[in-house]
Amino acid sequence: MIDFLLTSEAIMALLTLTFLEIVLGIDNIVFISIAANKLPEHQQSKATNIGLFFAMLQRIILLFFVSFLIGLKEPFYIIELSWLHIALSWQAIILFVGGLFLIYKSTSEIHEKVEMPKHDETNLKKKPIKSLSHAIVQILIIDFIFSIDSILTAVGMTNGLHPNHNYTLVLMIIAVVISIAIMIAFANPIRKFINAHPSIQLLGIAFLILIGFMLITEAAHLSHTKLFGNEVGAIPKGYLYFAIAFSLFIEFLNFKIQNKKKA
Repeated sequence: MIDFLLTSEAIMALLTLTFLEIVLGIDNIVFISIAANKLPEHQQSKATNIGLFFAMLQRIILLFFVSFLIGLKEPFYIIELSWLHIALSWQAIILFVGGLFLIYKSTSEIHEKVEMPKHDETNLKKKPIKSLSHAIVQILIIDFIFSIDSILTAVGMTNGLHPNHNYTLVLMIIAVVISIAIMIAFANPIRKFINAHPSIQLLGIAFLILIGFMLITEAAHLSHTKLFGNEVGAIPKGYLYFAIAFSLFIEFLNFKIQNKKKA
């Protein structure tokens, strides 16, 4: 286990996944803050911390559930046509549906942030909150919605890193715990930084499109899909890491150029 966690591929996956979990968790922090701000001042920080703690628990529980489904590798149905061969398994179905969901969700998020940036926040502000327990229930619902793409992102970043799913499950849990701990400790500075540089969050959402596409090809590869006699291959995760690192490097250069212009 330790040997796997110390490999360069596992460390790269952990760093990338932790970064994405934090960036994708910004909206979660914003909506939790909106719900918490409706409470008396002495209860606001308590509601925020409880909300983020439950967000971590929900993600870990969902990780166990999704990891169990992904472990079901044996085909239960084979599609055999003259031009198509697919050996369907629950693993392939979860990855394929998850990939489609990530592409749909990320595209919708980009559209909403560009065309209707305050739509969800306005709707949430209209909902009354009368007590701490009422706020926590609402926060739990918000957390669950945001947990789905977070879990699928984790699966996409770690699937196939090790033949033992328990190893990758531990890696995903570590990333979730670290990201939530960072958000609890630095929620306000992180939110201010993202608000000042919204392109970072758009980049994070755009990465989900890459991860979604990778999940779809992974599903096709694991189900031994053949189109006209050609088997679909898996995309090496190094390509994904390079795309993310290169995009962040360009964004860093943009920051430097903007700061020089301001100076």
